[in-house]
Amino acid sequence: MDARSRWTGGRSTSKRIWPGQNIRPAKRRLPFVAMVVVVAFMASGCSTARYLSARSVRDNPLAAPLRLMTRKGPQINERTWNTLRRYGLRDGYDVDARVCLRKIQKTLDENRDPELIHALAELSYVEGKKAETAGRTSDALGHFGVALTNSYDYLFSDELSETRNQYDPQFRATCDLYNESLEDTLRLLCKEHHIKPGQTYRVKTPDREFVIQTQLRGNWKPDEFDHYEFVSDYEIETLRSKHTTFGLGVPMIAVRKGNESTDPREKYYPEGLSYGVTAMMRCAKPENGTYRDANTCVLEFFDPLSANQVRLANHWVPLETDLTTPLAFFLDTPRFRERNHETEGLLNPAGAAKNRGLYMLEPYDPNRIPVLMVHGLWSSPRTWMDMFNDLRSFPEIRERYQFWFYLYPSGQPFWLSATQLRADLRDLRKTFDPAHADARMDQMVLVGHSMGGLISRMQTIDSGDDFWRIVSDQPTEKLRGDAEQRDKLVSTLFFKPNQSISRVITIGTPHRGSKFANEVTRWLARKFIKLPTMNVLTGESLVKSNPGLFRDTELLTMTNAIDSLAPESPIFPVMQRAKYSPTVKYHNIIGVLKDPTLLQRKAGRGDGVVAYESATMEDTDSELIVDAEHTNIHMTGQAIFEVRRILLDHLKEVDSEDRVAVAAGSGDIREVGFQE
Repeated sequence: MDARSRWTGGRSTSKRIWPGQNIRPAKRRLPFVAMVVVVAFMASGCSTARYLSARSVRDNPLAAPLRLMTRKGPQINERTWNTLRRYGLRDGYDVDARVCLRKIQKTLDENRDPELIHALAELSYVEGKKAETAGRTSDALGHFGVALTNSYDYLFSDELSETRNQYDPQFRATCDLYNESLEDTLRLLCKEHHIKPGQTYRVKTPDREFVIQTQLRGNWKPDEFDHYEFVSDYEIETLRSKHTTFGLGVPMIAVRKGNESTDPREKYYPEGLSYGVTAMMRCAKPENGTYRDANTCVLEFFDPLSANQVRLANHWVPLETDLTTPLAFFLDTPRFRERNHETEGLLNPAGAAKNRGLYMLEPYDPNRIPVLMVHGLWSSPRTWMDMFNDLRSFPEIRERYQFWFYLYPSGQPFWLSATQLRADLRDLRKTFDPAHADARMDQMVLVGHSMGGLISRMQTIDSGDDFWRIVSDQPTEKLRGDAEQRDKLVSTLFFKPNQSISRVITIGTPHRGSKFANEVTRWLARKFIKLPTMNVLTGESLVKSNPGLFRDTELLTMTNAIDSLAPESPIFPVMQRAKYSPTVKYHNIIGVLKDPTLLQRKAGRGDGVVAYESATMEDTDSELIVDAEHTNIHMTGQAIFEVRRILLDHLKEVDSEDRVAVAAGSGDIREVGFQE
């Protein structure tokens, strides 16, 4: 029997047989086959989960203390009433609130009492809400402006440094007054104007006129965004955690414009992408005046990924941020759901190929290390969102790393996806760093789940002629046929390590295949998975042009992702003994169920799909075992925290190398704040 017959049983057979495979009657597996078919069709027809929902009433921390939603509200709180009593202003407020507010301002000219400044801000906010409800927009803007400038005065005036108490609950209440009066101001301005950074706006109220200048503080362009949304209008539905920080500012969602630009970098930013921003209003103190007298303000939009604090009036102030809601807003867009249709990627690789590529969910930053996440079989970048969301919640991670995602048709053989990723990474480097001047690009970390782990490890292999030997024992010089087809085959089987990759983390990866890829699931996969016609035709053409050259022809013409994961596949022994880049470090996270179901036990001790014996590797720097099923190992807290640990270790190594490479004190130091 020739080599081809030993491996495939000959091309004329209706069922492909791997060496050593025990054939069982298909009827013994019919329940499992039925289950796979039902699940596939259910997944292809069902709608994806919603990531967020609109609130009927926006979230407002002042709603309870000021009784904004009650029948008698809004009302000032008891402490403010007491302040008015002390200054003899209690009855005046009930008679005429506007006259009372003027009396408070006059009293403050003589007595700079923080309690009274807070009272003025609170009263102004309450009156602003009343005016807004009554439809008096100009009055509302005027009151919100007074609340904003007086709360700013309370928080930052040097005159109050001795009497202002940051441990007093009133201090946080004043922060809330600043944030909410700013948000209400922005909401009204957005109704009147299309807010655009770089523009100056004049706002007239019955009592005064404000000049508002707008600026962007981040890696964005002024005309990059189409519009802004408020995070307080939405509630998280699907993501497990909502990551916020508390401070000053209004967390917002900045929605990017469509990809109309001819800039080649635009293809890496998915359509409908939105970023988290924090809006801040900086008040300019007039000469011989106070912040509450300010008529000129600067409205700034800060990138919370670049800074977690801002310098206001000689004080470092933490930003109020929300990283999760803007992410959920993007994930909930129809275009994202369309691109991330997992079942199409599995069953119709040809149709899904149009969406293949590397994607960024934040602006490219040459100073941050890329972390590329590669999904597995019957999956998409959607599967990484909980890990991505949690990792970005750690300041030490988001300040030093940027996260990218790879989307590919998972129904095709993993070695073909590895070839495509190799080319896509080359193209990305040419687009963003053609001169190879960005050192952080050469410290890249790959994180792969399931089959994505195999694709990731293949980026760090020196193939030699080991992979070619799987399909032929003849030299490549004998290969005949169309030049483009020959080059395509050679690039799949001959490759060098990507020198930009420093570390690879594999999660639930079948390094020696999976018993899930048995004779029935492989037969079923051939019935349902539609391979790209061009790939099949290329293989068939080369086979026809080279009779007797290949020891296996089905590998070139028929293999799909399920076939490629069979434990008997000859590619796994080759990958085990292949030459890996000596500069790359490997880490492994493996699922081992403590209480598996009967069906999960059939896969062996492991995560229900991949056995531990297949997932473990000897060349790893670390290995973590978690009690989790295959489909959600990477979503567990243990796995996410382990990835964080590995990324922090990577930073230590990178920084130590930087200290060796540069003179003391001239290393890469990142400022995590914005100054005036």
